[in-house]
Amino acid sequence: MAVITETERLLVRPWTREPADLEALYDMYSRPEVVRWFGGGILPLTAPEQAVELLRRWELRGSRDGWYDIWAVELRGTGQVVGTTMIKQLPGPDDPVLTDDIEVGWHLHPDHWGHGYATEAARALIDREFAHTPTETIHAVVHPGNEPSKAVARRLGMSYVGRRTDWYGGTEVDTFVLHRPAPR
Repeated sequence: MAVITETERLLVRPWTREPADLEALYDMYSRPEVVRWFGGGILPLTAPEQAVELLRRWELRGSRDGWYDIWAVELRGTGQVVGTTMIKQLPGPDDPVLTDDIEVGWHLHPDHWGHGYATEAARALIDREFAHTPTETIHAVVHPGNEPSKAVARRLGMSYVGRRTDWYGGTEVDTFVLHRPAPR
């Protein structure tokens, strides 16, 4: 299986339609404590077969060249999926029309909160983005009440820049930004 990026503890890889991945997707995205911070759509999942539709929606939003997408976060050596991470173009006010703004994001299964996996996976994607593209800034968008995700953004070195409504069809989000590091 293709690995997008990896860390000492994690592999970031494409989601598949294999039963284990579909089960992990359903288990995570059917949980109210995970999806309570998301906007509209088909979440929370209410039936296991909806995991296939969720993957299909994500595939439609990925970039044509495959660089930007939403991926599984897997523990190295065990194959256990602990969450999702992404780096992608942000949808504008006319969602799903994409902007040139780049977002890093994360969703973890509650059994894996508090281990630093979100920060670790997102950091690997940020490093990949800055190493291989001309991107100058990366954003994180967080529901205004989601303090744990705001903490992840801060651990990534991102700065809070205020609330915006020009992404995700006008949904109000707290916005964090990270600028490309200056060359040494």
